[in-house]
Amino acid sequence: MQFNRATRPFGGHVLSVFCFMLALSACSQDRLTPLKDNGLYAPKGIDTSETSVDGLIVGHRLMAAGEYELALTAYLRAAVGRGLDVDVMSAIGSANLKLGRLGQAEKILRRAVKADETFVPAWNNLGVVLMEQGNFGEAERVFRTAFALDSGDSAEIRDNLRLALAKLKNPDTIIDNESDFALVRRGTGDYLILAR
Repeated sequence: MQFNRATRPFGGHVLSVFCFMLALSACSQDRLTPLKDNGLYAPKGIDTSETSVDGLIVGHRLMAAGEYELALTAYLRAAVGRGLDVDVMSAIGSANLKLGRLGQAEKILRRAVKADETFVPAWNNLGVVLMEQGNFGEAERVFRTAFALDSGDSAEIRDNLRLALAKLKNPDTIIDNESDFALVRRGTGDYLILAR
């Protein structure tokens, strides 16, 4: 379809205005200047000379805030940064427990106990997983091991052992709060309750 000049939309005015504007912009004094003169490059990125916050610390804070999925992500980042040591495995197992992933929690906590047989928080948290699964006999043995390794210093582990013994004697015993078992973690050499 061909248009003659009289029926062409907008006439030829659009092209004329565009050419005029282009000519005016070329004559102005404040033309576009090269980007590198103004320092308008994209940001440099992350300053790698700065040290980042340890993923375990971030994860512990998120666990205390009840953000278990985010805590698990922080623990996995810590595993990338520092390796899959017993602290990280125990923390990942605790986060999985709080998320209700008992099978995953048990598997990773057993690996933690195997990696360091003297790591009390991993033993305790494994006992909590076993209690949640209804394995009262094994849970009692695990809590007893944690209690012995801790020399009876932790009230949380003592309470967990007491609850496991009560359930072992009478599995139908109703405990006031079924989730009354305490998870423990190791910070700077002390034991802290993550959740109750």
